[in-house]
Amino acid sequence: MFDGLRKFIDKIKPDFVAGGRFGWLQSTFEAFETFAFTPNTVTRRGSHVRDGVDMKRAMITVVIALMPALLFGMWNIGFQTSLNAMDWPYELGTAASWWYCLWFGFLRMLPLIVVSYLVGLGIEFMFAQIRHHEVNEGYLVTGLIIPMIVPVTTPLWQLALAVAFAVVIGKEVFGGSGMNFLNPALVARAFLFFSYPTHMSGDSVWIAADLWGTDAITGATPLGELAAGSWPSDSALDMFIGTVAGSTCETSVIAILLGAIVLLVSGIGSWRIMLSVVLGGGAMGLLFNLIGANDYMQLPFYYHFLMGGFAFGAVFMATDPVTSAQTNTGKWIYGLLIGAFAVMLRVLNPAYPEGMMLSILLMNCFAPLIDHCVVARNIKRREKRKETAR
Repeated sequence: MFDGLRKFIDKIKPDFVAGGRFGWLQSTFEAFETFAFTPNTVTRRGSHVRDGVDMKRAMITVVIALMPALLFGMWNIGFQTSLNAMDWPYELGTAASWWYCLWFGFLRMLPLIVVSYLVGLGIEFMFAQIRHHEVNEGYLVTGLIIPMIVPVTTPLWQLALAVAFAVVIGKEVFGGSGMNFLNPALVARAFLFFSYPTHMSGDSVWIAADLWGTDAITGATPLGELAAGSWPSDSALDMFIGTVAGSTCETSVIAILLGAIVLLVSGIGSWRIMLSVVLGGGAMGLLFNLIGANDYMQLPFYYHFLMGGFAFGAVFMATDPVTSAQTNTGKWIYGLLIGAFAVMLRVLNPAYPEGMMLSILLMNCFAPLIDHCVVARNIKRREKRKETAR
């Protein structure tokens, strides 16, 4: 089968190169060809790192790492609806079968994913054609993450606007994949949060009331309950498993940890950033525990790891190799500050109980400065060592 596909691609390839009948579609053709087969381009001279894993394969690995959180998120969509919807085919308050919940969640998530990829990839292909560049592979991951970090009731037209804003303003204006300094998925989430706050926060956006509509059922998230001045009604175990209300695929710490293992074993994710985010958040949580001025400050520090998008952000978004710090020391500083600021924003800003998004975006802006300071300090230390040796 693959030999036949290879022969077919080789047969039509002359039509898509410069001078061919469809030469203007060369970027689009190369995108599909290199997605199906490893490029046969090799280095001829100079010093290069040779590796069998290109960017597309790295992005596919991240997509695979996202699968546990995605599948659990789909199931949890149906599970939350089965417990709260009045017109659910089962008795109110009784969870439906595992497969029924998964199927319901799949049907709710599918339009979000389709819209994200259609709009985002459409813009990526358009920019590639205009610039006569290859199609960037980064959106393979971004296009999946965006639907995973928004409420299930997000209107499709709002999601399309957010995707377009993230790809054009957050990415393409800087040159495309590898040139952006902000995480595009978080840019989309921030656009939605500040443009349509009533659809992104509150108690009536997290649980779908029906299959095809955008109606929602009231169901507070643990962070929402804390912001309202009450203790979370869900136990730490429920939050660790993920059977709570929240963004579509951010609730299960177990599923996210499975994805973290994939990223760490493959060498794509940075363990320094993941660990330092947890350490920074834990340190800030312990500091607030010592102060203990209100109920939110008295919340056990490890609860912050289980609530909201903390775990998802630490594993999949803070570790973005383009927008994070590049030096090893810088990664520690970068991660520590993300974790600390996320907890600080949660506790000190009741109007915005989820602080992970703003914390990562803030540190995306400072990542180049952190690396600059680390490199400058290393140079200065080596110069001092050189003078001492003389």
